[in-house]
Amino acid sequence: MSANQKTPSCVTIDPGATYRGKQGLDYFAGISHETAGSTGICMHLLTIPPGGRARPHLHEHHETAIYVLSGEAGMWYGEGLKQHMHVHAGQFVYIPANVPHLPYNPSATEPVTAVLARTDPNEQESVKEYAAEDPGIPA
Repeated sequence: MSANQKTPSCVTIDPGATYRGKQGLDYFAGISHETAGSTGICMHLLTIPPGGRARPHLHEHHETAIYVLSGEAGMWYGEGLKQHMHVHAGQFVYIPANVPHLPYNPSATEPVTAVLARTDPNEQESVKEYAAEDPGIPA
C-alpha cells in the first residue's frame, strides 16, 4: 500500500445529515463513498412525505434493494412507466439496473420510510432522469 492510501476501517454514520437527490426526494445520508469510503455499495434512509413523489428516473448500471420500514407506497416502473406495484411496511423491493421507476406516497397523512441500498457507492452519480408522461396515481 502506498503512503497516500488509507487502510480501510469500520465507521459509524449518524443519520442526521440530509440531502435532496436528483430524484426529487430528501434522503438521510448513510453509507456511501463520500461518508464512509465505500467502494461498492451505498445505503440510505428515505422518507417520502404524504403525497410526495420522485421524478421519473433510473440508476444506470446499478441495482437497488429497498426495505419498507413504515407506511405504504406505490411505484410506476418499466418502459414508459406502464407497470405498477404497491408495497407496504415489512416488504422488500428489488429494482434491476437501468429500470425506469417513479415511487410515490399515495397517503394524504402518513409518511413512508424505507432503507435503500444500491450497488453505486457514489449514490447520485448513476441517477439519470427518465422522460415519460406522468402516469398519475391509480384510483
